[in-house]
Amino acid sequence: MRRGVQPELYSYLSYREYLGDWYAARKAADSRFSHRLFARRAGVSSPSLLNEVIGGRRNLTPRTLEGFVHALELDDEAAAFFAALVDLDQAVTDEERNAAFRRVESSRRFRGARRIEGAGFRYLSNWFYPAIRELALCGGFQADPEWIRKQLQPPITAAQAREALDALFEIGLLVQEGDTVRAAEVSVATPHRVSGLAANNYHKQMLERASDSIEGASPDERHLLGVTVAIPASLVPELKRELNAMQERLLHLCDDAVDDAERVYQVELCLVPLTRGNP
Repeated sequence: MRRGVQPELYSYLSYREYLGDWYAARKAADSRFSHRLFARRAGVSSPSLLNEVIGGRRNLTPRTLEGFVHALELDDEAAAFFAALVDLDQAVTDEERNAAFRRVESSRRFRGARRIEGAGFRYLSNWFYPAIRELALCGGFQADPEWIRKQLQPPITAAQAREALDALFEIGLLVQEGDTVRAAEVSVATPHRVSGLAANNYHKQMLERASDSIEGASPDERHLLGVTVAIPASLVPELKRELNAMQERLLHLCDDAVDDAERVYQVELCLVPLTRGNP
């Protein structure tokens, strides 16, 4: 950001970072501008509130949010986007964060600034996106929403398949070569501010698919293992390393056989606590 140039709100996923950059630019443009002046314009009594919010030591309330919007001189569209960023940061549950991110991503101006990252979030937040990408590795793949809809288990709608195809092409995970569509190897750009939320969405949905398979797939098609153990907490890091190593071995096996791919599977390796710590 050039000295004194106001930051573009729609390129941010953290309202705190935006406030910090906004104040720095405002101060650079007018050395007389201060936290006290901002507080007066926002209608708040504490001159330090802006700095505390930027530093993550305080949150905005509905009343102070309204005051900040006034001090920032945001129009209605920008005010709604800023409020969505606040909710994204301050939400308590994944459901609330997902709802806030949907409001953020619904902004046309945000999609213009963070198009690929938004698509990356959707990729991890919808189980059928990675499934369709892997399906493209199988012989006979058709980039046709109706054909794809029927291949997935459980089935999705043609509209969902079309949406996923658009996002996969946008990210670069699918590429068109003449009349053929193939899977490509690229990194998925997921917004840092919501990467943890995207990972939570991914695992929740994939664990639901595993649960569905108990009654929806024959024992010949699936393989479920589980063991309940009592261990010292100090063993958990080693168990995580073992699971990571197992995942790498499984990926090597799958990569060696990808040329003959026929079907898409999900492999979940889980280590979850069933009791509270230090009983």
